[in-house]
Amino acid sequence: MTQRPESAPSNDQAAAASSTSAPQTPSDFAGALSSLEALVRRLESGDLSLEASLEDFERGISLVRDARTRLEQAELRVQQLLEQGDGSLMSPPLDDESRENNDA
Repeated sequence: MTQRPESAPSNDQAAAASSTSAPQTPSDFAGALSSLEALVRRLESGDLSLEASLEDFERGISLVRDARTRLEQAELRVQQLLEQGDGSLMSPPLDDESRENNDA
């Protein structure tokens, strides 16, 4: 009786395994920024293999894109909130602290 070598996992199985181990995208801007800062510290440490560095870099790019999208959405929302009925933008009133800083 001869034994057959076990087959290597298919590409689909390998992709499924790697996607389940991938970290989740943070649910808010602050979480994305915090995750990105942690990745930068890991990359700057110089202790990672080339493969791990590339994985972290790819994750960082994804986090940057996510954070940028969230920031753009927030800016659009602020602009919509400040827009007046005639299409012009209203300037929010300055608080006392802002006025003091501008006068200096």
